[in-house]
Order: sequence, then structure tokens, then C-alpha cells
Amino acid sequence: MTSTSSPRPVAPPRRLWLISLLLALIGWCCSAARHALLQSNAYDLGLFDQWAWLLSQGLAPISSMEEVHLLADHGAWVFFLTGGLYAIAPSVHWLLASQALALSLTAIPIWMLAAQARLPQRLCWLACLLWWLQPVVFNSNLFDFHPEVWVMPALALILWAERARRAWLWLALLLILLGCRDGLVLITIGLALELACQRRWRWSASAALLSAGWLLMLSRWLYPWLRGGEGPKAAGRMFGHLNGGLHQILTSIDWSGGVSYLVLLTLPCGLLWRRRSLPVLVIALPLVVVNLLSASPSYRTLIHHYSLPLAVVAVTAAIDGLAEAAEHRRRLTGRRRALVLGWALLCWLSLAKPWFFAGPYLQRWSLRVDASAAIGQIPTNANVLTTSYLAPHLSTRELIAFPKKSFNEALGASNWDTLLLNPNDPGWGSSGKVQGRLINQAHHNGWHCQSWESGLELCRSPAATPPLPPGNGSAHSRRGAPTD
Repeated sequence: MTSTSSPRPVAPPRRLWLISLLLALIGWCCSAARHALLQSNAYDLGLFDQWAWLLSQGLAPISSMEEVHLLADHGAWVFFLTGGLYAIAPSVHWLLASQALALSLTAIPIWMLAAQARLPQRLCWLACLLWWLQPVVFNSNLFDFHPEVWVMPALALILWAERARRAWLWLALLLILLGCRDGLVLITIGLALELACQRRWRWSASAALLSAGWLLMLSRWLYPWLRGGEGPKAAGRMFGHLNGGLHQILTSIDWSGGVSYLVLLTLPCGLLWRRRSLPVLVIALPLVVVNLLSASPSYRTLIHHYSLPLAVVAVTAAIDGLAEAAEHRRRLTGRRRALVLGWALLCWLSLAKPWFFAGPYLQRWSLRVDASAAIGQIPTNANVLTTSYLAPHLSTRELIAFPKKSFNEALGASNWDTLLLNPNDPGWGSSGKVQGRLINQAHHNGWHCQSWESGLELCRSPAATPPLPPGNGSAHSRRGAPTD
């Protein structure tokens, strides 16, 4: 495969960079506010925060919540870069801010794609606005943290490099793309299919061979090596129901949910798609099919990050549709542009979640002060068992987890020396019954405990130091005593 010369790219205007940085700041503020309101979770913000901290300390990046190595999770070798950032200052905001920045700056290569298609500047701005108004973009920014978000600018730039025939840039970006999540191999397979449709056989073969090689390396070597012979972490859980014949697969598909999902995917940009949009839409096929076949309905929503790469494809398809219309002298008038933007804004208001800040995200407002007081009393070397929504606030340590519904360890026979639980609000994946049982064990074993009126309770074993201070105000402290 060789590179050929191409016209110099049109530099995005300085104003676009400034707007992107401003939107990144707004996105960071939104995700930071959600985190401060105790709406983030152990999965996945707490997981990645702990991995980053372990890397910064020179420790093996093996999560105590999942007992899994970072690379055995999704093969995300790019995430090792966070170790340097956490060595400067360990903070979950490195993850939240970088995620918001990547999502906002994806508009830069989107502009480049529009300029490459010879669209006028006003339509280049329209393409950027369509990206920023994708509901899944806003929702992914809020949904904790996932490293594949970092490479959305790279995915858009991959499409630009492919069209500009910048072969080596294209290949380098493909490698970075795959290094952020194993599931992005579905996008590289889609790229191979798209290039095959264009009869660009060498480029298609390169993408296909890279995809196959990456899959084989992960499934035959890396995952079995790090997971004691097991394969990909999520494969069995999400796709184990597809082990029968064709009839069994067809009957296991959520057809109504799948149709709704496809409609939601097409709503924001579908009005602009034309015949020229079809090749780039081929890129989406492998990921769409996998999302439709998954046992988890979260794969078929615009709330989670699983459909984020499809937003890049959708906006690029809209750019191609606008280019086709321009070639046929069907100019998009000012009124029609306003209608397109109005429709995109309506989709954003309907499918994005800004209104959660006025409702669901305020459910733990009264718990914030108690949680802050309790977290401030936990030393950094404590081994903490807490709720899923408090885990991301305590995950810069070697041992932290949340008690799942199946949790049955006895405190006396475990390494945990600190409990911070709330049976009244046990959080995702846990239950009040499990957390109440653990608190009762702590009392029975003579742990030092302090509780708050919100139901939050902090308990530390007698061997843990320093002891808890006496309670005051709305909290009260006690030393647990054996009970019958």
C-alpha cells in the first residue's frame, strides 16, 4: 500500500478551536457535577480511576473490584498514559476532563472532512453543530468514563486520511483506535468492508488483516495469559445466548427494541443522508449487528457509549449527503439549514439527558455532606468496602470494592478493614440486605462505627488506625459489641 499526494487540508478556523475548548469545559463541568452529586459509579469510573492510580504507583494494574488486569478488560494499552498524569496529581478529573475534551475536539476533523468534500464554510459549521448535538455524545460524556471516547477525533481523522490517501497516517491512527478498546475492531472491520465496496483492495486488505491480527492476538494470547486461560471478559456474558442455530439466534433478538434503536440512530442526521452516504454507512454495519445481538439492552440505547462511533459515521454520512446535493445544485438554503439544526436540537433535547440535573441526579443531594464527612475520615491505606456510587471517590488505593448481591465473605476472614455503606441506598449492583448484614457483622466483631441520619454508616476494624473521632451534630458514633 502506498501513499499518494493530495491537496493540503483546509485549516479549521481559530474560532472553531475556541468554541471546541469552551464546549469541552462545559462538558467537564457537567460530568464533574454528576460525580459530585454521587451519581458516578464503580463501573466504570471507579475501575479506571483505580487502574490509573495503580499505574502511577508502579503497581500491577489489577482491579480489586473485578480482580482483572487492565489489559484483560478491553486490551486498552493506550490507557497506560494515564499513569503519568496520576503521578502528577491523582484525580478522577484527569479522566473526566480528557473525555470531555476528546468529544468536543472531534469537531475539528469533522470540519476537515466537510472541507475535504468541498462544502462551503457555512456547511462545515453545520457539520460541527450536528456532531455536538448528537445525543450519544452528550450522554457518553456523562456516563462515567471509557477510554474509547479518547479516539473519536482519531476515528474522524481516519476517514479524512482514507479519502486523502494518507496511507501511513491512516495505519497509525487505526493502531491507536484499536488500542483504546477491543470492541473498536468492529469499526476497523467496517472500514475494510467500506473500502472493499470502493474496490480499494489493498487498503481493504490492510484493514481486514489488522483487524484479524488484533483479534487473534487478544483472544489467543493476551486474554488467556492474563485471565488464566479465559477469553474476553464480556463475550460470554453478552453473547453466550447465541450458541445455538440460526433459529435460536433469530428468536433471541429483541426485535422491537432493535427497530427502536435503529430509528433512534438515524433520527439526528438521517434527513441529510443520500445515495453517496451509503458507502460510509457500511462502516457501521458490524457494530450495529453486534449491538442488536447483545443480551444487554444497554447496547441498544443512546445513553451508553456503545454507539458513540456510530455518531461519527452518521455525521460523515450527512457530509457526503450535503456534498451530493451541492453537486446537483440543490443548495441548502438558510431556511433549510435552520430546519436541520432545529430538528437536531429537538433530537438532542429529547434523547440527551441535560434534564437529569433537575431530577434524577439530585436524588442524593442530602447525602453529599454526610458522604464527604465520612470519606474525609478514611485514610489512603484503608481497605474499603463501600457502595458503587461512593467507590469513585475512594478508588485511589490498592483495595476497594462494593458488595454485590452475591457477596458472602465474612469480615473476619477477609482483608477489608473499613466499611462505608448505606443500606437505605445500597446503589447499583448491591442490596440493603447484603449491606445490613455486613454492618451487623462489624458491630458483632467490635468494630468502631459511626452513623449518620441519612443511613450512611462508617465502620473500621479495631486494628485499623487511626480510630474514628467521636460523632457530633447529626452523626453518632459507637463501638459495636457482640450481640445474640
